[in-house]
Amino acid sequence: MKQVPLTGFSSVCAHAGHTQDPLYAHLTPIYASSTYVYDSAEQGMRRFSGQEDGFIYSRWDSPNFREVEEKVAALECFGLSDANGAPLRAKAKLHASGMGALSTLFLTHLKAGDKVISHYSLYGGTEELFRKILPQLGIEAVITDMQDLEKTASIIESDPSIRMMYLETPANPTLRCVDLEALIGLAKRFNLVSAVDNTFATPYLQQPFSFGADYVFHSTTKFLNGHGTAIGGILIGRDEERMRGAVEKTHRLLGANSNPFDAFLLTQGIKTLELRMERHCHNAMEVAGFLDGHAAVGRVNYLGLTSHPDFEIAARQMKHPGAMMSFELKGGLEAGKRFIDRLQMCLRAVSLGTTETLICHPASMTHYGVPKELRETYGITDGLIRMSVGIETVNDILNDLDQALS
Repeated sequence: MKQVPLTGFSSVCAHAGHTQDPLYAHLTPIYASSTYVYDSAEQGMRRFSGQEDGFIYSRWDSPNFREVEEKVAALECFGLSDANGAPLRAKAKLHASGMGALSTLFLTHLKAGDKVISHYSLYGGTEELFRKILPQLGIEAVITDMQDLEKTASIIESDPSIRMMYLETPANPTLRCVDLEALIGLAKRFNLVSAVDNTFATPYLQQPFSFGADYVFHSTTKFLNGHGTAIGGILIGRDEERMRGAVEKTHRLLGANSNPFDAFLLTQGIKTLELRMERHCHNAMEVAGFLDGHAAVGRVNYLGLTSHPDFEIAARQMKHPGAMMSFELKGGLEAGKRFIDRLQMCLRAVSLGTTETLICHPASMTHYGVPKELRETYGITDGLIRMSVGIETVNDILNDLDQALS
């Protein structure tokens, strides 16, 4: 039977990557098996050599991994075409965590003596990886203001050791954005590998492949899972041959594989991605407007407010400003602590992207490992509060914020 193409984002969320289970289960069962058997020695040899598709060992692949990998790749490519006008294709590899996926990315493409160029205000784990782990391998991160395209081009042109450009937009937790089209264009001009952290936006709001990125990365723990039930990370690459070759080899040898149960939970979470993101985004606009007009709030970092310095960049490359924001209270750190302690419904927790509203203090939590002087350079002050707006009834979110701020 000819397969009918899926034309809607939510249809891809629900059905992409799924194949009929041999025992006719509605959902792909959790394959809790470390290894897979062969019908014969010849079949085993064909699978190991790559002549025959099939499962071998769960550190390498499993039906649960494959379904979610194909689903996320389809979402990042949804509606996009390649240079020949055919539907864009990509391949994804699921990892045990976002940091595992980043490690695969960097160690596949960078060796001793190489450099990666990136920008201010990155996720704290990425920042620490750049400062504490990669230098031990002889790999250096060049951090600069990538809002300044001329300066960025000059740095790349003057240093042939720079092999990769790594972008995180919107960035954590200041919500700064960089111009994907312009910067990925620079990467192509200087033959750099380009990679984009799309965790905050999700493929529903932003598709870096549409600007020519080589790789897209997600911490699947966040909006893709959406329910706070499992840790995970995924790396999606446009070069399918490279993904099956060098990237696959690094992934296997680092051992940062996911597990069938977490992959199953991620698959179920993604099925409601569009519905959840619509509600997240609606609520966030209401919350941002409320905070922006509150007497106790000094500044709100939200891409839907014209006061945000990157409002125009976000409007060009994102479908909606998203569900993430941060804000400063006029009373500084002490006011922030009082506010967090008074919350009744919104949750005091790190992470983001769950159905519940989560609020944290980056300087003492997500970016605790980043030196104070660097944090402040990036705009992460001691009084900054980060908020992941959930899908609760928006009036209940606003009421909780109001009583906590009073």
